[in-house]
This record gives sequence, C-alpha cells and structure tokens, in this order.
Amino acid sequence: MAASLTSRLNLLRTHHLHLPTISRYLCSFSLNSSSTSTTTTKPSLPPLQPSHDADLISNILIEHHNPFHAMESSLQLYGISPSSSLIHQTLIRLSHLSKIAFSFFSYSLTSYPSSVDITSFNIIIDILGKVRQFDVIWQLILKMETLNLKPQNSTFLIFIRRLIAANFTRQAIRVFDDMPCFIETEVCKDDYVYVIDTLCKYGYVKVAMEFFNKRKSQFEVCVKVYGVLIDGWCKLRRVDMGEKLLREMIDKRIEPNVVCYNVLLNGICRKSSLHPDDRFQRTIRAADKVFDEMRERGIEPDVTSYSIVLHVCSRAHKPDLTLDRLEMMKAKGVSPSVATYTSVVKCLSSCGRVEEAERLLNEMVDNGVTPTAATYNCFFKELRGRNDAEKALSLYRRMKKEGLCVASLHTYNILVQMFVKLNKMEVVEEIWNDMKEAGAGPDLDSYTVLIHGLVEKEKWKEACEYFVQMIEKGFLPQKITFEMLYRGLIQADKLRTWRRLKKKLEEESISFGSEFEGYHLQPYKR
Repeated sequence: MAASLTSRLNLLRTHHLHLPTISRYLCSFSLNSSSTSTTTTKPSLPPLQPSHDADLISNILIEHHNPFHAMESSLQLYGISPSSSLIHQTLIRLSHLSKIAFSFFSYSLTSYPSSVDITSFNIIIDILGKVRQFDVIWQLILKMETLNLKPQNSTFLIFIRRLIAANFTRQAIRVFDDMPCFIETEVCKDDYVYVIDTLCKYGYVKVAMEFFNKRKSQFEVCVKVYGVLIDGWCKLRRVDMGEKLLREMIDKRIEPNVVCYNVLLNGICRKSSLHPDDRFQRTIRAADKVFDEMRERGIEPDVTSYSIVLHVCSRAHKPDLTLDRLEMMKAKGVSPSVATYTSVVKCLSSCGRVEEAERLLNEMVDNGVTPTAATYNCFFKELRGRNDAEKALSLYRRMKKEGLCVASLHTYNILVQMFVKLNKMEVVEEIWNDMKEAGAGPDLDSYTVLIHGLVEKEKWKEACEYFVQMIEKGFLPQKITFEMLYRGLIQADKLRTWRRLKKKLEEESISFGSEFEGYHLQPYKR
C-alpha cells in the first residue's frame, strides 16, 4: 500500500473507529464436494485477505454511498487512489452488494484505469453474473479490448458458469464457441471439461452429453470427462446411465480410477430412498458390490468411499450403525476426514443425541481434524428445531471464541431465522453485525429470512427498513416477500407506510438507469 494512501486513510480512522475490521477468511464446507472428487479446476479469483484499507473503503461505501446518486461521494471526497490489489479486496468485500460493487468498479475504471486489471474485471463479472446482468458483462468484455486488456480463459469460464446457473445453457455454449475470438491462448481440454462439469453440476446432463459428443473429436477424451458425466447422471438418479458410461470407458480401455467408482457409489447411496428399511438394506448391498468390484480391479477404497456409505447410514437415521461403520473404517486404517465426522455428527444431532455429537466434535479436534461451519450447522439445525436458544447462543459464542473456523453464510441465516422466531432481537442484531464484519453477507436469503420473521412478529418499522436496505444494496426481493409485506401492512392498517415504501422503490427504479447510464443494467421491478 502506498504511503500516501495510508496517510490519508489514517486521517479517516478517527472518524470510523466504530467500523469493524474484516480480517477473517471465509470458510465453507459441502459434504457433496468431499464425497465426489470430480471437481475441475475453477477459474481463479483472489481469496479474501486481511486488508485494513479494503475494510475501511468497503465500510465507507456501505455506510455512506447514496443509492440514488452516482459514486461521487466517499472516495472522491477523501481523495483515495486505489491500487490493483486494493480494488480486488474491496470488490470481494462488496461481492454481496452488486450495485455498490459495480459503482466502485465504474468509479475506479473512470478515475484510475491503470489500476484496473484483468482480475478486477473477472471479479466484477462474477458479481454481476450472480444478479444476471449479462448484457453488462458483454459490454465489460468489449471494453477490455479498448483498455488493451485481453480477456483470459478464466474470464469466459466465470461468465459461462453464471449463465449456466441462470439456466442459459445454449448461450453458455455459444460463449464457449466465441472464446477463441477474444483470448490469446487456445481453448484447452481443461476449459472443455470445466463446461461439461458445470453443466452437470446444475443438472443439465443431457446438454452436457450433447456438448461432449459433438466436440469429443476436438479434445482428448479422458477419465476425468467420464468421471464428470457419471457424476452428473448419478445426481439425476440415473445410476444406470452412470454404470453404462463406466462400462463404455472400460471398453475403450480407459482405466477407471477411485474417483469414478466414488461418484458411482455416491449415486447409489446419496439419492436413494431409504424407507422402508428393506430399501436401505438394498442400497447397502449395492454399495458393497461396488466395493468388491473396486478391489477386483486393484483399486483400494479411500476415505471418500467409506464416507459415502457412512453418510447413507446417517441419512437413514441409524446412529448405532453409523458409529459402528465409523469404527470399522478406523480399524481398516483409514483416518476419518472432516466430511466423515460431519456425517456422524449430523446423524447424532438429528436423532437427538446432541451430547454424543459434542463428544465426537471434541474427538475431531483432538485428532487434528478441524471442524467446519457445516459441522456446527448440524447442531444449530437441531437446536433450532428444539427452540433451544440458550444452547445455540452458547455454542455460537464458543465457535467464535475458539476460532477453529468462521461461520458460513448458511450458519448466520439459520441463527437469524431461529432468534427472530424467538423474538430475541438483540441476539439477531449481534449475529447480523457479526455476519457483516466477517464479510460473509448478508445476501438475498439473509434479508428474506429476516424480513419474513419481522413481518410475522408484526415489527413493521424494522421490516420496512431492512426491505429498503435490501433494495438499495442491489438485491431483488422475491415475489413472496413483496406479497407478505404488502398483505401485512394492509391488514395492520398501515396503507400510508406501504405507499411511502412503494414510492421509494419507484424512485430507485428511475434513478437506477441514470446512475448506470451507458450500461444495459436492468432496474428492479416486479
């Protein structure tokens, strides 16, 4: 950080001592990601890193940016000239606030174009893709040409992922075909596999198969592609298609690896119906058959293989069998992973055996396995069902104090929903502030959960305040949120409040277009 910038920021600190520092890394965990290892290399974006200056700037923008005016305020008044790394870290902190993030990016692009690099474009493309501003993304890609910045493969792969997530699969494939016109390097096999993987992850396996068949002559067919496709079919409960692909690759003399068998095992276990009990027994027998085939081909099951079977026992709510399988796994010399422990913790918690789950949590730590937010979420979901606010708050504060991991956005949303329901608004405020300090959110789900809870408790003032805040920060409320708030205000004889709220939304819609003049940014309408 340049000394001049630091000195200017130091002058601001006396005015912003109350602003918290976002210096923690986000941590998240998905059982699915550990159970199948077909994940391709994702387009790289810089991680969240400790940066007091980025914390300060993002907080200034969040607290002082006027949503009805272009970004002329905070940064221009203070004369801040951001570097490339500062732009990256600030955008990451604003990733859940698309409108403010884009305002900051546009300001940086206009005032300090030399500090805006390809990574800056990649981050803002990812942010805008989340809110489906695809016309703007194309404009930004074309604008890169005018700045002598050649888009990279990662730029288009980020764009493609967001298009697929928004159900625009054909457009995503066209973007893949257009890549060679923009990038300097050739489209490689990893890019091809990434598109197939993304299509499968979002459930478009038929489209992925069509894409695979049409282009397999251009790219080398490898075990990784087959693993991704097998995983895709298995996630759609088409294990028969997964097995067919496995036989096809064997016929083509492409030797399957442990990953291919794990995704097939995952398909057999994860999506199967486990009730009545004979279905569960049938699933376990099918899984054991896959284990036998693996060993016949000289492939030794790994921790993921055992974890998948253990997880199906957890899903069937068989805590004793789950614990037995865990001990059997240890006896085989396979050390449990965080996914393994989390499956058992989830089973014990959902079966009401919270004390045993806590002992297992302590065992994890003693064995050097760091619990994740997903592990703690198992406890919070059970405690939410019991309305046990005291224990949930105690565990949450212990989680913060020990610092083994940072709560995920899902963790915060579970707790916000729980404590709003129990009318403990001082705790909700604490958790909401923690979520903002950690840089984890709030996101659309956070606002939706909070507003719905406030409406149910007839806290109209707070509900309207958060509703307006959500709009100002670039989130488009769901239709049910509009209807719930409108119906509640009318029934509470607060028609004037609704009219003021509606007027504010109309003002936002009108000013939205003027603020981003020159971009095809869509206003918020329902």
